[in-house]
Amino acid sequence: MPSKTIAAMLLSASALAAPLTSPAAPPTPDFGPNVHVLSPSTPGLQQRILDIYEAQQPNHFGPRRDAILLLPGTYENLRIPVGFYTQVLGLGRQPDDVHVVGDLRASALLDNDNATSNFWRGAENFAVTPTLGIGDNTMQWAVSQAIPFRRMHVRGNMRLNQKNGWASGGWFSDVLVDGQVNSATQQQWLSRNSEWASWTGSNWNMVFVGVPQAPAGEFPTPGQRFTKVDRTPLVREKPYLFVDKDGAYAVRVPALKRDSAGVSWAHGAAEPGRTLPLGRFFIARPGDTAARLNAQLAAGRHLLLTPGEYLLTQPLQVSRPGTVVLGIGFPTLRSDNGAPLVKTADVDGLTLAGLFLDAGRQDAGVLMEVGREGSKIRHRADPTVLHDVFFRIGGVAAGRVHTALRIHAHDTLVDHTWIWRADHGDGVGWTSNPSVHGLVVDGEDVTIYGLFVEHFQQEQVVWRGNGGRVYFYQSEIPYDPPTQAEWTDAAGGRGFASYKVADTVTRHEAWGLGIYSVFLKPDVVLDRAIEAPDPKRAPGVRFHHMITVCLVDKGSIEHIINDTGDAARCQGGSNTATLKDYP
Repeated sequence: MPSKTIAAMLLSASALAAPLTSPAAPPTPDFGPNVHVLSPSTPGLQQRILDIYEAQQPNHFGPRRDAILLLPGTYENLRIPVGFYTQVLGLGRQPDDVHVVGDLRASALLDNDNATSNFWRGAENFAVTPTLGIGDNTMQWAVSQAIPFRRMHVRGNMRLNQKNGWASGGWFSDVLVDGQVNSATQQQWLSRNSEWASWTGSNWNMVFVGVPQAPAGEFPTPGQRFTKVDRTPLVREKPYLFVDKDGAYAVRVPALKRDSAGVSWAHGAAEPGRTLPLGRFFIARPGDTAARLNAQLAAGRHLLLTPGEYLLTQPLQVSRPGTVVLGIGFPTLRSDNGAPLVKTADVDGLTLAGLFLDAGRQDAGVLMEVGREGSKIRHRADPTVLHDVFFRIGGVAAGRVHTALRIHAHDTLVDHTWIWRADHGDGVGWTSNPSVHGLVVDGEDVTIYGLFVEHFQQEQVVWRGNGGRVYFYQSEIPYDPPTQAEWTDAAGGRGFASYKVADTVTRHEAWGLGIYSVFLKPDVVLDRAIEAPDPKRAPGVRFHHMITVCLVDKGSIEHIINDTGDAARCQGGSNTATLKDYP
């Protein structure tokens, strides 16, 4: 027998006799220094998390960003405090694949347990048993705007403030709480497709959409100011990063669902959708240029933006159908040369999630533009969806833009946004961070869940497209009009309505709207919080459950919608007014 044949036989026999070994797990992708991939066996695990919090809890307007990624497993006696620009993400296929036994907590930044500046932090896709919480198996999540809390399982109770201090707005979606949720002093909150054993608490504006256990009572009864919509008409849950059974990273993109209620992952259900291997993504890191990112998008790659600040000199162009642009750890886009930050083509199935857009020194006209002006293309079966997309004008430094977000594409879904002209921080003032509108909608049949828009110098929201739907609206009008004369609309009305539906619109509906004033100068008032077409001409324009509140010691909001509704006055009357329906 030839020697080569004998050698081959011996090698084959040796291979058969050798013990079987599992293939090595794929290596962890290079996410950069501010993505912290942790497991229950990570050395110094608790201290690593505390070090991030020590840096981020005071970092109100600083540049640092962090994402904490928890690999599947059980984390015993682990405390996870969450500060600014920090996102904690479980890497399981199901929330219960990552189980923190200990505490997850957001604590008030300001004195007197005040959490009204607790912005830009979040938690997604894991389970928490709060044995080290604030007592009674309760976790404290004292937060305000821009705090995505998604796809979570709380194996206990939750409290949405700190002690007796104020908190001002928040977001639940796809969340299961085994015990009670206590909203306490929370001023307003949206819960979508979530479940719990019970809910207690009401202040100004609590909205429940697709929540089977919504509390009893109904707006406008004090203590029961609840707005309840039984089914979520149309939504696609936010994509999430996970590790499969072989240790490979991927992104799950849930499918569009209609008329839904409750959590998508109940009883270990595998919700419909598509899985994108991470190899199909370009992992972007601070320092990558817009030209490089656009080249990757043009080549058919998806984008995963890691934490940090991205200075762009041209817009990101998202043009291919089905593209996913997913940010983790609040990646922040800015342009100082007057270029918009993101522009999308008018195509099916785009997803933009977890992005933070910061206005620069030169006015770009718009920060994000979805679709093309005047387009007739419909996207009913596969719309563009924006999840947790946040905008800021001023606060870090003087910035300016005419309109933060403009939506042209028909059928677009927005699933949580905070659009903020800063009222505090650096570069803040009537002429320092000028911005006219937060949101302008030209597209038809645009649906928004969780619309927070604040402090713009004219209308916060202008809606021109037919068929719009909004579930929860929270808005503070600008604090800083210098005089009434400088804050008067073209028709001579005092101030600019927070929410304006154009006279050309014949179909529009909104549920659960709260509009508040904090005027810093005397003798400044707002005539109408909401402006809409005459109902005799446009009976398809309808509003449900509206509240106005006058805060501090100056001014008023004279009417809730058009010339209907009582005044909310800081002096000489009630500071709160409500209206159940219009017309």
